Amino acid sequence: MAGNEKKAINSKTKDGSATKGNEMSFLQHLEELRWHLVRASAAVMVAGIVVFLNKQFVFDKVILAPRDPGFVTNRFFGWLAVQLNSPDLAINTKPFQLINIDLSGQFSIHLNLAIIGGIIISIPYILWEFWRFVRPALYENERKHVTSAVVYSSLLFIMGICFGYFMIVPLTTHFFGSYQVSQEVLNQINLTSYISSVNTIVLGSGIVFELPIVMFFLAKVGLAGSSFFKTYRKHAFILLLCLAAIITPPDAFSMLLVTGPLALLYELGVFMARMVEKKRNNIDLLEP
Repeated sequence: MAGNEKKAINSKTKDGSATKGNEMSFLQHLEELRWHLVRASAAVMVAGIVVFLNKQFVFDKVILAPRDPGFVTNRFFGWLAVQLNSPDLAINTKPFQLINIDLSGQFSIHLNLAIIGGIIISIPYILWEFWRFVRPALYENERKHVTSAVVYSSLLFIMGICFGYFMIVPLTTHFFGSYQVSQEVLNQINLTSYISSVNTIVLGSGIVFELPIVMFFLAKVGLAGSSFFKTYRKHAFILLLCLAAIITPPDAFSMLLVTGPLALLYELGVFMARMVEKKRNNIDLLEP
């Protein structure tokens, strides 16, 4: 970029110090990215070790809990079934049996879960390292929003994780754990299958909840605006329904239960895009 619009790039050294006014070469960018990835990986490793060492709590109190009748969501649906006199609303009244059929299966699951748990716990720091990498390319008035972006992105991800864990996982375990093609066939769920389903649902929900942030930055860089999102709102809702059908059991109640929050997130993204445009228009009016 030429003239007054050219950005000043901060080139950072390994110890985090910055030299202002110097543009970084491609190799310097790669070196900088490498150190951000190293720090993020170290955070994941430390968090993963903590998860690995707390095996009993992680598995008994967290991972396997949604299939237990005493789980908070299961108790809520049981209470709702009594209040509405609808026994079908009660879920996970009888926990299904989990089995392991691989010699090293339980150890492999323990190790993989420690890595995934480390990633989930470290997400705020990972996002912070990402924003530290892109921060030098931002204008000075944009850099003050880096902390807010990390906070909001982390909160949305955590909200998605909680929604997936407390809402979708119990419904999924109830549907598939109790589904039978015949009374002659018993459900003995493989532990690997159960853990894989839980991880997919929880991580998928966390990523999907970042939708407003994605829409915000699409508006920020000018690729899409609030009018675009409004025009294709119906198309977006159809896609959200399809997404909800993928990450939930194949029943209408679960799908609608998940689609509701996704629709609200989309509307939040539209609102954020409108705020970006409003701020940009105000700046254009102030410029001579």
